[in-house]
Amino acid sequence: MEESAFRQELTLFALLTPVALVLPITLLEKALLVSSLIMVLVIELLNSSVEAAIDRISFEHHDLSKRAKDFGSAAVMLALFVAALLWAAVCIPLILKV
Repeated sequence: MEESAFRQELTLFALLTPVALVLPITLLEKALLVSSLIMVLVIELLNSSVEAAIDRISFEHHDLSKRAKDFGSAAVMLALFVAALLWAAVCIPLILKV
């Protein structure tokens, strides 16, 4: 895969998945944490697909092409926000108990 963003998010997945699995939380919470990371990867793959298709059609500047790429990037940002929110909701109470 050529996309550096995907490699970064895959690294994040590889680092945080074991953390989620060893945290003293319920199985449902573990599933939510790992699923949120998978969701980021899926949306990044979709965003990369949109960008590749647009670039395949034309490298010429077009407002609709720019909008499609911007929407894909926004979707990735929202997925990262949801993942961060879930991780914070699960981990902050654990940290405050210590």
